[in-house]
Amino acid sequence: MQGKGSVSAPSRTAARTVVAGLTVCALMAAPAVVRAGATGNTPANDPAREAVAEWSATAVATVETDAKRPVPETFLWHAFVSTTVYNAVVGIQGGYAPYRWNGHAPRSASVPAAVATAAHHVLLEYFPASKSRLDTALAASLAKVPQGRGKDEGVAFGERAAAHTIASRKNDGRGAQVGGDSSTEPGPGVWRPTPPAHEAFATAWMGRTKPMMLKEPRQFRPGAPPSLTSARYTKDFNELKSIGRKTGSTRTPEQTDTAMFFSGNMHFQEALRDTAARRGFGVAEQARLLAGVNSAMADAIVTAWDSKLHYRTWRPITAIHEAATDGNPATAPEPSWEPLIVTPPHPDYLSGHATVGGALTRSLTMLLGTSHIDFRVRSVVTGTTRTFAEADQYNRDVVNARVWEGIHTRTADTVGNRTGQRLAAWALTRYFRPAR
Repeated sequence: MQGKGSVSAPSRTAARTVVAGLTVCALMAAPAVVRAGATGNTPANDPAREAVAEWSATAVATVETDAKRPVPETFLWHAFVSTTVYNAVVGIQGGYAPYRWNGHAPRSASVPAAVATAAHHVLLEYFPASKSRLDTALAASLAKVPQGRGKDEGVAFGERAAAHTIASRKNDGRGAQVGGDSSTEPGPGVWRPTPPAHEAFATAWMGRTKPMMLKEPRQFRPGAPPSLTSARYTKDFNELKSIGRKTGSTRTPEQTDTAMFFSGNMHFQEALRDTAARRGFGVAEQARLLAGVNSAMADAIVTAWDSKLHYRTWRPITAIHEAATDGNPATAPEPSWEPLIVTPPHPDYLSGHATVGGALTRSLTMLLGTSHIDFRVRSVVTGTTRTFAEADQYNRDVVNARVWEGIHTRTADTVGNRTGQRLAAWALTRYFRPAR
């Protein structure tokens, strides 16, 4: 049934579906250099693996609970923490190339001590208000590590890994003022604040921020959206007007459930930890999965926000209210139309959720070496968990959801999702690779 990612897995034939110009089988065969696998002999209670999981959870508590950072920002902060932890792990254990660094430590250094120190120092640098939480967590982590040279070496190396991240992200564009459209009355097709709050463009700076892996924010900027008088725009408009409305929609109950599931953020860090644990990954593979997927999702947000800034297309609620001004005789205005959920305060094209979804599924596919991602993720809004057996299931549902919510055109979703897949495929053939 459409909209239920957890219902059933597609057939073997469906698993070979062409995605962004590459079949899954070809994808699995070509990037063997980025494929991860379980170590097979990792102890069930590996202290190093536990430290990575614990500090991933502490990062969520710090960034999302304490600081209450808005959803677009959270991807960047989790990428900072997870890449620092990854560097702390592989700099001691080896196996994979460090992320934008050449730091190494003696094999005798304690990985748990390095992980805890690295994550603590990065989080404290950016979130000093959480000092009590972070210091308590660090003390608890280090108390588990036996005293001695290995612990001291691990702490020292964790400090080095954190210092490298902090230095590398100075003046990266975070929080910078980004000029907006100076027009007081934007013309047809141009974004303007939407009801009910009519807020300004939120977190616009993310579209000008230094990416984690890409060369620049515009590297994967797609072509322009359809013109207001095009057949594609007309089709998007009429679909949204019918199915995305708050009342009187043609949505089925199942479609509404899917729309609400994706109506806010997902518990992605929890889901990634679960994926690594169920697959029996060792600490290096676990840290790599978190770092690779988080970096891809962060770059997806930067790319989506770059496109939002560049194209500045109006949201569906504005398009439907102002249809009399769009020059398209096939679109009829409806001044009282409302979407299922409140429209976020930024332009339509590209959809951030759909772009992140593409980056998520492609990075998982590449790092796991299969399109059978078996991804179990919980919705922040509904509190329910869905299992997406295949990458295509997640992509389908996240694209549909933003249309069914009434907040994005299908074009903004489908182009965003393809863009996220493309950028992740490019990035993960260059980063987090096995060491040579």
